[in-house]
Amino acid sequence: MPQPPSTKAPNTLNTPNAPNSLNASNTHNTHGAPNAPLLTVTADTLVAVDFGARTRSRPPGPYRRLFAHPGTRAFTLANLVARLPMGMFSVSAVVMIAGTRGSYALAGAVTATGLAATALVAPWTARLVDRYGQARVAVPATLAAALGSLALLLCVRYDAPAWTLFAAYAATATTPNTGGMSRARWAHLLKGDAESLHTANSFEQAADELCFMLGPALAAFLCGTLFPEAGTLVGVVLLVAGVLAFAAQRSTEPPTPPRDPTGVRDRTAVKSPLRAPGMPPLLAVCLAMGAVFGATEVVTLAFADAQGHRTAAGAVLALQAAGSCAAGLLYGRLRLFGPAERRYPWCIAAMTALLTLPLLAASLTGSLALLAVALLVAGMATAPTMITNMALVQRRTPDGRLNEGMTLAVTALLGGIACGSAAGGWVVEHLSPAAAYGTPLTAAAAALLIALAATP
Repeated sequence: MPQPPSTKAPNTLNTPNAPNSLNASNTHNTHGAPNAPLLTVTADTLVAVDFGARTRSRPPGPYRRLFAHPGTRAFTLANLVARLPMGMFSVSAVVMIAGTRGSYALAGAVTATGLAATALVAPWTARLVDRYGQARVAVPATLAAALGSLALLLCVRYDAPAWTLFAAYAATATTPNTGGMSRARWAHLLKGDAESLHTANSFEQAADELCFMLGPALAAFLCGTLFPEAGTLVGVVLLVAGVLAFAAQRSTEPPTPPRDPTGVRDRTAVKSPLRAPGMPPLLAVCLAMGAVFGATEVVTLAFADAQGHRTAAGAVLALQAAGSCAAGLLYGRLRLFGPAERRYPWCIAAMTALLTLPLLAASLTGSLALLAVALLVAGMATAPTMITNMALVQRRTPDGRLNEGMTLAVTALLGGIACGSAAGGWVVEHLSPAAAYGTPLTAAAAALLIALAATP
């Protein structure tokens, strides 16, 4: 009687000439036909499986692709350390001077003098950075500013005459525009890649919001917990350490203008950003937007004080910055279409519309909690507006003057903040804190009119 064919496969794994398979190819079924192998594991199969898994994996996001460029993480981290003190120095100076001299008027006058000096000196510092390079100019300029801050600290601590406070704080005006230098590096590294540059500008704006949100809180904590001079001292250490680390990243530093055969730098092809087409309207918008920021800060402080919650004002303003920071990061993930010139008025229009919310919340409810929510929502239009503004500034600034062009924009913002603070304070005193929220709304409307008038 014939035996049925065996259904057990031979042990081919130990057979020298057997194929590399889990099922031997000579296995037969009960009808005598050969079975096809269930799985053949070969080198080609492994490569195919690995390639398939990679193609099915999620592609990296825009921020991950952004920081895949060599050297970007190093200079960004160093720049964030250097940028954080920008939100610390003013608060530290006010707390330090008012706490020891007992005069907020003196403290405000000293910080206003430093702001005015910065507005005058910063564009010249930026011009030197463009001409001679970031490392060669930023380091000595930072050391000079650090000496000014330390001189202010010593003058306050040892009860020096009041005029020495003004002189010392004015000496800090040489502080370089660290945010502008970082944006200049991105513009150099991502030249020709508009989508990645948009992501980089969005990240930089979010970083600005984060630093100006954490800086004042850190300064107030240090001055209140340790000693009045602690905020200034820590700010100096962070600024110097951050700029030194940033300047050490030479591989990502933008090149300086070329020299002619005589060894003199060629300046004939580089004109002033102020004379570049389209720049004056952008700077005028920056001035109006700075007034929005300055007025909002002063009016919010006054409103919280009138409600008996002065200590909560910082948290309310931090919420506004947090909304702007989150919106900036989200805006950087979007793939935008159409020219930025067309998008710009719409961003300002959205900012103007949302600024009606704080006015309504303060006037109709008088609730600080609802005001905080309104400022959080209103802040979400700030970052997209500033990102688009800085993108246009970069585009319209002549080659070789990028740091100067962006510093002029920052200077306009600082001037607007000073004007907005003064206007907001005047309306608070003569009308009411709730009605004073019309001041930032008016400034935003002025920015919108300027942008619409300049749109071709």
